[in-house]
Amino acid sequence: MQLALYRYSLPFRQPLVFKGQRLANREGLLVTINGQWGEIAPLPGFSTETLAKAETESLACLAAIKRGEKAMPTLPSVQFGFDCAQRQWPANLPALLPPYPLLQGEPAALMVTLDNIVAGWGALPPTRLKLKVARYAMEEELALINQLATRLPTTKLILDANGGWTREEAQRFCECLSLKQIDYLEEPCAAFADTIAVAEATGVAIALDETLTRGEEWYCHPQLKALVIKPTLIGSLSDCEALVQRARAGNLRVVISSSFESDLGLGLLARLASEWAPSEPPGLDTEHWLTERVTTATGEVVAENLHCLSKMENSA
Repeated sequence: MQLALYRYSLPFRQPLVFKGQRLANREGLLVTINGQWGEIAPLPGFSTETLAKAETESLACLAAIKRGEKAMPTLPSVQFGFDCAQRQWPANLPALLPPYPLLQGEPAALMVTLDNIVAGWGALPPTRLKLKVARYAMEEELALINQLATRLPTTKLILDANGGWTREEAQRFCECLSLKQIDYLEEPCAAFADTIAVAEATGVAIALDETLTRGEEWYCHPQLKALVIKPTLIGSLSDCEALVQRARAGNLRVVISSSFESDLGLGLLARLASEWAPSEPPGLDTEHWLTERVTTATGEVVAENLHCLSKMENSA
């Protein structure tokens, strides 16, 4: 059995800010176990573990496999990578719906380039569009949403606040929204109780994301429409599958979403999305933010472009 661990660093098209951290590159690890790959990519500002800790645990897990033992990672990003590298993937998966586009950036700049953005989608605008909110002045974000709704009357808007508002701020924002074109608002507040209170006060449909990655308590509510599952951050694929089953039991939509992984990681997430949520467009529109790839057009990993941290074999 061949075992290896590599590190990658892929430049962003422009620096991006994650929970106050400005990053010019996306860094992560790729693990391969007997020719099958997994990605280990904690996201700064969102993951609890650092890349250095993930690397240390990954090397320990590979050493355990080499000794003929079972790898038992505890860090979410490492759990995801090793689960993918050892998973029995279904042979035939349904075709995946196209990911919905992600818009993020300064509202004034986006409004200036809105004509070009809309033109890029051609005659058929996307059925859904995701916009990051709770990052700039509320009035500017509301003005951008109004422009998007006017220019794209058939497109449902997904708004993602990443828990960035207080209950009062979120309520004020929602009271200024025309809800008929809003698909749902993702995590308006950091606390689930505040998010539910905002939904009840304003009638906005909501979705959960960070609540799931933090493993916090939540319950089904008439205003709760979807679970946004980020396997890279949640970790264990069995934990992700449990959330999928709970969503189905509660008649909630399931959206498999990315955390700015490499093209290899996005490919793994696309396979999970087609298995777990084939009828829902996934939130995987992050690859265009990266200027380089780790795989060829046919999906082969270009190991020569990566930094090899470990390469070993065991007798199994």
